[in-house]
Amino acid sequence: MKTTRMLYSLINTAFLSAFLIGTLIPNASAEVRLPGLLSDNMVLQRDLPIPIWGWAGSNEKVTVHLGESEVSATAGADGKWSVKLPKLAAGGPYQMTVAGTNTLTLKNILIGEVWVCSGQSNMAKPIGIHPGQYPCDNYEKEIAAADYPQIRLMEAPPANPQTPADDIAGAQWLVCTPENIVVKRGDGHGYSACAYFFGRELHKELKVPIGLIAASVGGCPCEPFTPPAGDRWMGMIHPLTPFGIRGAIWYQGESNLADGMLYHEKMKTLITGWRKVWAQGDFPFLYVQVALSKYTEDVEMAPRLWEAQTATLDVPNTGMVVTHDISSYPDCHALNKQEVGRRLALWALAKTYNKFNLVYSGPIYKSMATTSGSGPVKIRIQFDSTGGGLTSRDGKPLNHFTIAGEDKKFVEAKATIDGTSVLVWSDAVPKPVAVRFGWRQDSDPNLMNKEGLPASCFRSDCWK
Repeated sequence: MKTTRMLYSLINTAFLSAFLIGTLIPNASAEVRLPGLLSDNMVLQRDLPIPIWGWAGSNEKVTVHLGESEVSATAGADGKWSVKLPKLAAGGPYQMTVAGTNTLTLKNILIGEVWVCSGQSNMAKPIGIHPGQYPCDNYEKEIAAADYPQIRLMEAPPANPQTPADDIAGAQWLVCTPENIVVKRGDGHGYSACAYFFGRELHKELKVPIGLIAASVGGCPCEPFTPPAGDRWMGMIHPLTPFGIRGAIWYQGESNLADGMLYHEKMKTLITGWRKVWAQGDFPFLYVQVALSKYTEDVEMAPRLWEAQTATLDVPNTGMVVTHDISSYPDCHALNKQEVGRRLALWALAKTYNKFNLVYSGPIYKSMATTSGSGPVKIRIQFDSTGGGLTSRDGKPLNHFTIAGEDKKFVEAKATIDGTSVLVWSDAVPKPVAVRFGWRQDSDPNLMNKEGLPASCFRSDCWK
């Protein structure tokens, strides 16, 4: 009888232990699991240590094998584990195994260049048909030609959790094909045209695999994407931060139109915040100036935002694309996303990939000074990024310059190219003190450099 009671006691103890382990420590017998960001067809960042992470049972040993490298880690009490594989040069395809109590096998992995592509509707806009928008130029031919096996597409659908997410629902890397470029995920209607054309240009020039991670929300201001507060950050960007990347491209600003120079401060906070949480140093952050559009009755509201975006070039390792010449006024969604992507790629190729002697920016206002001599006093404008020289896009006299005296009343001015500078004057302003260029939301200025990149609009009487 005593033996029987002892036996029952042992059985009950074992049962209770098993129950407690399974109930209180649910990961104790969990299988190895990876986030959706780590899956078949992915691109891993070349020439950097490769982070791999996931979940398993508590204290479970996990071994990751890729190429000739094998590393192991032990999951913590919460089941989380992470490793870093040695860096690899561009190439592939590779197969990766992740082994614990079970074994996962990931196939068709490439090593190349990875970029995060974020913003609002101009970044989210697909190549083809989207409700409420016109498709991109030549969209049918562009979709049919989107056959690039070494370009891979990942998308983080819109999400707004209240706490930082560890994973992206439905995350899946797709090989770039005409069928996959139009796959609808989240509330999107195909992959980001801006991201795709940027990646296509990089792939053609660098001859390496390209991984693109799209994470945009139409109509969204920049604040929700800024760590640590912001619901879009928590659900769409935070899950990406363990992943190795080369840099980011950004197309946003329409929803912050009223901010003026405050947007510059917000962008500094966003950029430095992303760089801090990624812990990969000052990676390149390239962005697009908002387009010409009929935004509001205040025709100078958009120029004040352009001014803030230009000021953000003071943040290290940033680049800005100007799109006034390819805008689709009055629609703020430019249809020539091919050129937007190409201009973003010019910045990356020149500044990130060290393609020397490549002109990557249009003229940027540098300084002004008054000139003396016969005739009316003129203002001489100096520019950075003049490339092979200044010119008029349409062969007509330079337009959209205005000038003012001490009374601060701006009037239309004449302007002419003089070497690498522009002379501006008006017979109605004998003593000019300030000049503005393209200072309206509907302006279509024709000043550019000879490489075809337009000058950014400015006013000399405020910023700098």
